[in-house]
Amino acid sequence: MKHRICMVSDFFYPNMGGVESHIYSLSQCLMALGHKVIIITHAYGDRTGVRYLSNGLKTYYLPIHPIYNQCILPTVVFTLPLIRNILIRENIDIVHGHSAFSTLAHEAMLHAKAMKLKTVFTDHSLFGFADISSILTNKVLKVSLAECNHVICVSHTSKENTVLRAAISPHKVSVIPNAVDATSFVPDTSNRNSDKITIVVVSRLVYRKGTDLLAAILPVICKKYPQVDFIIGGDGAKRLILEEVREQEKLQDRVQMLGNLHHDQVHGVLNRGHIFLNTSLTEAFCIAIVEGACCGLQVVTTKVGGIPEVLPEHLVYLAEPNPKSLIEALEAAIENRISGNILDPWEQHRQVSLLYTWENVAERTVKIYNRIINEENEILSNRIRRYSHLGKVASPFFMAVILLHFFFLFLIERLRPRENIDVVPDLNGCWKDD
Repeated sequence: MKHRICMVSDFFYPNMGGVESHIYSLSQCLMALGHKVIIITHAYGDRTGVRYLSNGLKTYYLPIHPIYNQCILPTVVFTLPLIRNILIRENIDIVHGHSAFSTLAHEAMLHAKAMKLKTVFTDHSLFGFADISSILTNKVLKVSLAECNHVICVSHTSKENTVLRAAISPHKVSVIPNAVDATSFVPDTSNRNSDKITIVVVSRLVYRKGTDLLAAILPVICKKYPQVDFIIGGDGAKRLILEEVREQEKLQDRVQMLGNLHHDQVHGVLNRGHIFLNTSLTEAFCIAIVEGACCGLQVVTTKVGGIPEVLPEHLVYLAEPNPKSLIEALEAAIENRISGNILDPWEQHRQVSLLYTWENVAERTVKIYNRIINEENEILSNRIRRYSHLGKVASPFFMAVILLHFFFLFLIERLRPRENIDVVPDLNGCWKDD
């Protein structure tokens, strides 16, 4: 069974991160399996319109610019005409949204359900339940996933978190982990300084990624181990803290700040190091530690979220998310490196490459597509009834939004009938109606 799939997220190339890499790699593997895949995201600077990536991966950069943290302003109805036109033009069967942070993903899935298409959502993050940001995001997630045909999480911890936050049945949620392209992340020890021990950090420099923890342990490790240097790749709001620590402790020659990295630069940076350090405060999976391990680096990471599920015990040093525990884990990794009690980089690469492959992720995702494609669509009254459990204020509000959404869809159908929209032929020249 072949499908026509639309991946939707605010986060995509040229922005780089775990979600962006996941969408791109999964799309490429789905195309290799014979499925049609397109991507919808918002404009990035002057990058708007239709672009083609590797292997003809068609990407629509909608002429909508982000407002905050690469996400567009939530409007519900203003994205409807554009997305409806694309879904009809491309003969889409399944809309697959990514990331709970993505406004565009939630709105696209809402439009898709109104158009009687199937929807799948992949949650890449963990959220709390107490702060205002989490409360609001979880409320939106309840609305968005109330009608979603199936949800995918990248770890079992993420699944438990999503089921609680969105108040959905666990039977609607599957766990499919991230993966790594092992052919792109291979060890290259020729780039490593044998006279030094280099610790590599590749991450967004924000609070959630534990940049404050990194700032706390930098001077301690550098003072205790004169042979240890740091390479830090990435940028963000917390970069200034690291630069201040580097200036105050006079570590300019031992702590290198690379700034933003393109994805094709990450492999080269990793292979300059001996130890990969991750200080995240929350992670659903953390693809970065898999990439580091695949390059043969010792991995030191915080023991948060789904991270303990990712790598076998002999390939990772786990620490609590506090400076003392992280320093102890780093010291253990450094002492093992000095004594030579480490795994051969190529043997480590072989082991990691067998754990996670995008081909396996794509095959498991297709099984979910096959399962949901023949599910019956609910009538409008049943759909609206699903929002009755959201609360005294939220329930009437979101019911009104859904009714307004249907009114605008009805209006657009009359003004721009789908019969007047040209349908794009598939790559093999076939039409959906053939």
